[in-house]
Amino acid sequence: MVDVLYPKPLRAGDRIEVPAPSMGVPGPLLGRLADAAASLQRSGFDVALHDHTRIGGLTPAPATERAQALHAAFSDAGAVLPPWGGELAIELVEQIDWEAIARSRTWFVGWSDISTLLMPLTVVTGLATLHGANLMDEPWELPTQFSRWTEVAGRDEGASFEQQSAPFRRSRPWVDWKDEPLDRASAYEAPTHWRPLDGRPRLTMRGRLIGGCLETVSLLAGTRYGDVPGFARRHAPEGVIVYLEVSGSDPVTVLRMLWSLRLAGWFDHASGILIGRTSAPDTPELTQEQAVQRALGDLGLPVVLDFDTGHQPPQMPLVNGALAEVTLNDGQCVIVQSLVP
Repeated sequence: MVDVLYPKPLRAGDRIEVPAPSMGVPGPLLGRLADAAASLQRSGFDVALHDHTRIGGLTPAPATERAQALHAAFSDAGAVLPPWGGELAIELVEQIDWEAIARSRTWFVGWSDISTLLMPLTVVTGLATLHGANLMDEPWELPTQFSRWTEVAGRDEGASFEQQSAPFRRSRPWVDWKDEPLDRASAYEAPTHWRPLDGRPRLTMRGRLIGGCLETVSLLAGTRYGDVPGFARRHAPEGVIVYLEVSGSDPVTVLRMLWSLRLAGWFDHASGILIGRTSAPDTPELTQEQAVQRALGDLGLPVVLDFDTGHQPPQMPLVNGALAEVTLNDGQCVIVQSLVP
């Protein structure tokens, strides 16, 4: 077995580099970008926005340039935090020197399409990464049950921290960002709770966290960049907890993607599976829950639905590679993550 490595703890005054390896921010949202950067600066961090971050469109630059900018971001930073996701981070996967990035021992933070890059860094090198925040999320308050990503990244190796399921989630349509409430009391208005797929009232699971956005990480299955079985063999004698969230795919597509992960062995060493809640639509023939049931229901593993991660806020920070213990009791959940080798 090989130990999981953890980045250096993030401290006040550290530089947070903001490249755009997937998608930059278009003109109408540059105000929100500035507000997000200012929020981090008020917390005592030095925020460096790369040029690509302010360029809209499908991608802000060719893949080679984006990969070079990402490498540069890791050279002198306490954390690398893209503005948000996008569509084509996968273009960078073969161009990145993963071992060189891992030697920086810098926190790589993101979600959505950035999952396409977080997973290879952890799977290929064993360096922990942090899923659950992009820069554009920064102004929103999180539920009191959660830690902010900066708090998680600031913990020393060996530390443990507890989070609990959020009592409310966001369900209303998005409006102009200037009209969005940022306080937790207004931002999340719909009651929520985590649900076991098999209906049992209580369950527990323990293992190393690994996962991300289903639409993006599933593209890595069967490659060295998405070798979850290999990660489990090398780094997770306790087994893995695979967490996945659906951005917007219909249930038939979700079912097919989950089966591709199953065929690639992603659940062979799993002690449990966490499925994030989604606002993606059902179809008359198949619901999102039925898709999960058909793909994963006969594995004999505990599966939790409506987990606090994904494209329906709030989302809980999760450390890829951390040892986690999840306890579900009548819809209320506690997850303890330990930053242990």
